[in-house]
Amino acid sequence: MLLLNFNTVGALATALLLKISDAALIARQSAPPTVHLKNGSYSGVHSASFNQDFFLGMPFVQAPVGDLRFNIPHSLNTTWQNTRNATQYGYECYGYGSDQASNVVSEDCLTLNVVRPSTAKQNTRLPVAVWIHGGGFTEGGNRDPRYNLSYIVQQSTDMNQPIIGVSINYRLQAFGFMFGTDVLKAGATNLGFRDQRLALYWVQENIAAFGGDPTKVTIWGESAGAASVGTHLIAYDGRDDNLFRAGIMESGAPIPFGPYTNASAWDKYYNNITRATKCSTASNTLACLRKVPIKELNNVLNSSVTANVPGWGVAIDNDFITGSATEQLMDGKFVKVPILQGANFDEGTAFGAKGINTTQQFLAVVESAGPNATVAQTMAALYPDIPGVGIPATLPGRPTGNYSMLGVQYKRASAYGGDLSMHAPRRLTAQAWAAQNVTSWSYHFNVVPNGVSYVTGATHFQEVAFVFRNLLGQGYNNSVAVDPFEHKPATYGDLATIMSRMWASFIAEGDPNAGNGM
Repeated sequence: MLLLNFNTVGALATALLLKISDAALIARQSAPPTVHLKNGSYSGVHSASFNQDFFLGMPFVQAPVGDLRFNIPHSLNTTWQNTRNATQYGYECYGYGSDQASNVVSEDCLTLNVVRPSTAKQNTRLPVAVWIHGGGFTEGGNRDPRYNLSYIVQQSTDMNQPIIGVSINYRLQAFGFMFGTDVLKAGATNLGFRDQRLALYWVQENIAAFGGDPTKVTIWGESAGAASVGTHLIAYDGRDDNLFRAGIMESGAPIPFGPYTNASAWDKYYNNITRATKCSTASNTLACLRKVPIKELNNVLNSSVTANVPGWGVAIDNDFITGSATEQLMDGKFVKVPILQGANFDEGTAFGAKGINTTQQFLAVVESAGPNATVAQTMAALYPDIPGVGIPATLPGRPTGNYSMLGVQYKRASAYGGDLSMHAPRRLTAQAWAAQNVTSWSYHFNVVPNGVSYVTGATHFQEVAFVFRNLLGQGYNNSVAVDPFEHKPATYGDLATIMSRMWASFIAEGDPNAGNGM
């Protein structure tokens, strides 16, 4: 020990104080982090590698089982005395798709996770990001390692703009987005969005105990998660319930991915479900569905019975959603908060029609979205078939060989499909914000990660690994995808750092350009 002008007694006292302080620090670090919430206390897990605390698998509403299946979510109504463990991720909700393949699922799935810097304590009042996962409203969950919030929280800490991350689950497919006349009459509509809404209320009531600031919440999502953010911006006719101060939408907007379907038109799909579950003759079909054993119900929903449903998601129910998102945007009926939004260059290779070989086929695709023949002709003129413009980089011109199944007019159909589903809604949203003098930022992502062919290009979802700065490819090394950064130059990692820090800066300061990009 180096002594600077201390006498022996003073030096000894100082040394003892240092040792006592060190011992107390070690004791604090070895004890699990604990929070005291309105319903009771939780103990979490400390991560030494990130110097973060994790609180995992915490219910934010009553379990949607029994009479609460196909019903609006109910707030927690219990308290407890003993400290409960929040050390493991909860179950994912029942869903159908590759994202669900290796994950444990349950109806009792409405839980959330909190990731905070270990320096955060009660009433530290750090900004908060609430992540809403995508998956077409049919799959996904907050335990997916591709959505590991530790990386972006670490970036925020490194740039001296620390944030707290929250990730939530919500009911999927029919469990969360079933519609029809009986559902509408029962008020059991838009359940997945209502789950998300109650998670946001839980954050308002409890996040201060984790060191978060309930007045500095940003809701953030990708694809169906971004559409969810957009839906909350227009919910209840654009009413501001002070649940968030900003929104981030990656490849999604308030405008839904497809046309709305009214309740009576939805009835044929609902009737297919009730017939397959032997509930069609019940006096109360929803009550009957609530009593179907989950294994039997799951088998029905994961079958051809639901194959022709015209997309799961938002429904106009004259309650949670009162009308067309497009009309609401144009009328200024949305929550007036700053947004960061964008889309990927080749979204259309995911959302455009395949196998389009003739102009007549292309016109049929355009008309299927609603325009009449005259308007479709105008649209076709805006998307001309140019033989020399084909698949960039590797296959200029028409698709041939193994790619011939994509269709002769693949590029044309992809350009139209990407604009219709992603780019036009983003632009209209930006215009609506500008008309109301509300701040918005936009990005355009055009990077092709490892494992994605240049035929596909910078397609849907590819920005996610960069935003989360998932440089280890966590969650990607499986039968569906590979590490997006492997075999790529260091500039890919540099871009991930820049994007992650810009997102963190927007969450922390309301401005993606306020932080240190590198």
